[in-house]
Amino acid sequence: MAFETWLIKVKTAISNSFEVVRPAAPNPRLIKRSNVGVLAFEIAGLMSKLLHLWQSLLDKNTVRLRNESISLEGVHKIVSNDEAFLLGLACAELSENLRLVAKSVSRISKKCEEPSLRCFERLFDEFANWGRDPHSWVLSLKEMEARIKKMDRYVTLTATLHREVDELSVMESVLNKSLVKCQEKESSISISELQQKIYWQRQEIKYLKERSLWNRSFDTVVSLLARSIFTILARIKLVFGIGICPESLTRSLSASATVHPSDQNPSSCLFVSGPLMKSSELEEKKDLADGFFESNSKLLKPPATTLGAAALALHYSNLIIVMEKMIKSPQLVGVDARDDLYAMLPSSIRSMLRDRLKGSAGFSASDPVLAGEWREALGKILGWLSPLAHNMIKWQSERSFEQQTLVPKTNVMLLQTLFFANKEKTEAAITELLVGLNYIWKFEREMTAKALFESTNFNGMILNAKNSG
Repeated sequence: MAFETWLIKVKTAISNSFEVVRPAAPNPRLIKRSNVGVLAFEIAGLMSKLLHLWQSLLDKNTVRLRNESISLEGVHKIVSNDEAFLLGLACAELSENLRLVAKSVSRISKKCEEPSLRCFERLFDEFANWGRDPHSWVLSLKEMEARIKKMDRYVTLTATLHREVDELSVMESVLNKSLVKCQEKESSISISELQQKIYWQRQEIKYLKERSLWNRSFDTVVSLLARSIFTILARIKLVFGIGICPESLTRSLSASATVHPSDQNPSSCLFVSGPLMKSSELEEKKDLADGFFESNSKLLKPPATTLGAAALALHYSNLIIVMEKMIKSPQLVGVDARDDLYAMLPSSIRSMLRDRLKGSAGFSASDPVLAGEWREALGKILGWLSPLAHNMIKWQSERSFEQQTLVPKTNVMLLQTLFFANKEKTEAAITELLVGLNYIWKFEREMTAKALFESTNFNGMILNAKNSG
């Protein structure tokens, strides 16, 4: 019996010796996650854009979009008076801006440890196209407001860090130059004092790195960005009445805005007094066979009849602004400036202008009543055309290469510019401005010449009177 017991023990020991020893699972809290480091400045730029997008979707700004932006006289005259089309453009532009931010976040998410965050790109596409949110990344309004404050704080601290790093670079450059001068015995700067300032500057930078995005892990940062992006997309769909709102947004928004059921779907939540447009109206403008972002990108492609398709929107904006200045002060416009303006005109407008001015060569522009009528007519045209031209310049400057990392300073949208303006209608308005400018320019020159002639005659009469006396 004892021998059998001993054999059992030996057998068990041998069996255990062949078992693979499995290492203990690592404690997630002990895993050292890599920090974003210098990518903090790029991430702060992405957060700034998300903050701007969220601000654009707040109640007061969406009300302004409907009551002011798409109601501009110039928009109705040369862009479109179809409210559904204009709101579709606004929705498409906001969605496209969000897609570009999400594209950058997708690239950064590849550095995360969390599997779900590494799959951000796929999850975002699924949410955009089918509304799937398996990780409940869409936040309630209260939660989003807290994230907004956190991102705003991160952006401010990271911007301060950027300034302090630049200042340190300048100080170190001054120190290096001072050391060279010191060796040449020409230094008038206290080296030790400058070294002390650099020391404290580095301490300040170290403190800011701890508090800003610099020392945050990729997982922490991407989680914040991903949740914000999902929530902003849900907000876009809510504002423009696309699909069914997430339950978290439905509950939170009902506390701060009146929620009414839509005609299409009683369970969908609407924005304030309803969405800016019905889902059916928006869907008519989009190809349902495409994904959400693909259909929006198609909507942003300008039709062949527009200035955007002809790549003339920016050029015509500059042309209109030059004419605006000339019309305000025609007496200051010289012959060279007039020739420069004519050189800016494309062949189509030159042809229209020649037809309008045909037979008027050598005419006298001396009628003050007609000049006054032209000034009034030009003022009315500029009243609705000039805002679109100025908006085009603002929109373009904010998206220039140098400004891409900065936050837009205005809420100008593409529909408020000349990008979608009808080419023929815009050229007709510009031609009218040129004809009117031509008249008042000649009127001012003739009045100036007449005044100079009368002044010369008057002075001659006085001189003759003195000589005769």
